[in-house]
Amino acid sequence: MKKEKIVLNNERNVSLTCYLQETGGEFRYVTRRPAVLILPGGGYQFCSDREADPVAFPYLRSGYDAMILRYSVGEDSVWPNPLNDYEQAMRYIRSRADEWKLYPDKIAVIGFSAGGHLAACAAAMSENRPNAAILGYAVTAGSFIRECCPSAPDVISRVDEKTCPCFLFATRNDSVVPIQNTVQMMEALDKAGVSFEGHIYAYGPHGFSTADTSVQSPDSAICSRAGNWVGDSIAWLRDVFGDFSSDGMTQPRCGAHVNADADAFLSVYCTLSRLAGNPEAMKILSTLFAQLKWNGGGTMPDPNADNFSHGMAGRMKLCDALAYVHVAPEVIERIDGQLKKIPNI
Repeated sequence: MKKEKIVLNNERNVSLTCYLQETGGEFRYVTRRPAVLILPGGGYQFCSDREADPVAFPYLRSGYDAMILRYSVGEDSVWPNPLNDYEQAMRYIRSRADEWKLYPDKIAVIGFSAGGHLAACAAAMSENRPNAAILGYAVTAGSFIRECCPSAPDVISRVDEKTCPCFLFATRNDSVVPIQNTVQMMEALDKAGVSFEGHIYAYGPHGFSTADTSVQSPDSAICSRAGNWVGDSIAWLRDVFGDFSSDGMTQPRCGAHVNADADAFLSVYCTLSRLAGNPEAMKILSTLFAQLKWNGGGTMPDPNADNFSHGMAGRMKLCDALAYVHVAPEVIERIDGQLKKIPNI
């Protein structure tokens, strides 16, 4: 393994520490690697060493390259300096992707507390978005952000369908960053249709890092399961990025969105409420549903915009609704082909 330290900004003491593993040779089936960019916490006053290298090691062990960004803190943390540091770091990493044998489209950001705020900003509002974000007891809501960095922006209001998939974890009784920050972030992701996984552990202190006794006092009152976030987040990244295989990486199991409502063209993976807003799609569905009724198919709501726009029916993906009433897979595939010709506007 090779270690490089790159100074990104001398005046603000911003640096990027990179742990890069071998490819090829004895790792003959690994031609490139995914990566994680770690943003330690510290209330925008310092970058915690406990949330730096100790976090990198489990991901390195799982085959990821790992980078640690020590961003602008203290008097230099005036916004947008920290976000500019992230942007510069991500541009730099991707610019060296071929040299370092990285997948430029499989780079996750991991942030803790204030670093979690920066990671969430990267996920929701940056120019160089990560492909996934892992947010540990992250500051995301306005009033809490202003306590550690008055000039920093609210994240919740910026979450939209362009936000990358997120993995979130925290403890219920965190007395520094209240649990509302994590809950509200999950609600915003849900509203935007963005894929996420969340873990709220029963109890534990703020800043528990990996929860291992090497970084967290064994006398701490912390849930025995809190450290599970490490293995769970690695497994989640395999779902989102794919896993190593003899052909490079497998296909992801978990999409960036829970449906296709944000795609450029319609499909059977769009919700009924989205399809209801498109007259061309409704023509196709009206014909289909009339045939289902004539053939004695299962019960479906009348194919009109009002029934599709509200309630449980509106939230269902068309493919799920059709499968529920036992429509043949070849029919669903045919409808999908027709819908994919219609722009999603």
